[in-house]
Amino acid sequence: MKHFITILFLFLAFFQIQAQSDVMEEDKDNNTVFETFKDTRVINTHSVETLKKRKMDIRIGHRFGDIVDGWETLYGLENSTDVLIGADYGFTDKLTVGIGRTKGSGPLKALISGTVKYKLFEQKKSGGSPFTITALGVATASTMKKSDNPALLNYFDKSAHRWSFAFQVMIAKKFGERFSLQFIPGYVHRNLVVFEDENDIMTAGFAARVQLTKVMGLIVDYTFPLSAYRSDSENGYHNPLGIGLEFDTGGHVFQLNFTNATGIMETDYIPNTQSSWAEGQFRMGFTISRLFNL
Repeated sequence: MKHFITILFLFLAFFQIQAQSDVMEEDKDNNTVFETFKDTRVINTHSVETLKKRKMDIRIGHRFGDIVDGWETLYGLENSTDVLIGADYGFTDKLTVGIGRTKGSGPLKALISGTVKYKLFEQKKSGGSPFTITALGVATASTMKKSDNPALLNYFDKSAHRWSFAFQVMIAKKFGERFSLQFIPGYVHRNLVVFEDENDIMTAGFAARVQLTKVMGLIVDYTFPLSAYRSDSENGYHNPLGIGLEFDTGGHVFQLNFTNATGIMETDYIPNTQSSWAEGQFRMGFTISRLFNL
């Protein structure tokens, strides 16, 4: 894990130096492409967007139960697979740091996650970078009660067994005023996993946004874990796919979505999605994001 953290910091430092040494000094307001995405997150994935300096984003997210459960659970609305309460803060226009608490949908519950996002490059209308590129680091710790059963993951023989990490690079481009596309290579590391599972998972994904009206956009994201263990259908894993609508009310962004992912954080939904769209095992969710000036 020490090697992972070292590589992460070296990566960020390298690209920060590269960005600062960019000879392009064109007027930012006239040449920079803004709002590739409306929010810092799409559905399951983060977007390339970071908060403006001294902006705080208070966020509440909710994932209900499976719609296929029918009337007995009001099509999943009486159940909850995961809940997020969190806050992000923009230290600069490019650096956003956040913390959040999620219920957790995998074998580890009661999760506290810290996130760091740094915008390495911004898409330019002419000259400069043709893409917006942002790096994301996530560290998650389970605060659930220690079990007395050594066979369970939450036995926590070592405190390090509570931890998992994710790192992603988001590469996005805005095409005109209505369409944005993002590619997301990434990596997830869990300090402790069940027998035969993998501690390290490489991932690939994408996200897209289509502006439908002045205030409403269609959003979609998909993540593909490059995992031999998860590609075996007998193990019951599926790739997270989300589809939703995003509403910009001026004061906040409201999102209504549907996804087969039960978890919210990258360290949870990427390794632990075991629901299938084909079998009706998807759920409705929503996110409310409110910005404050500090």
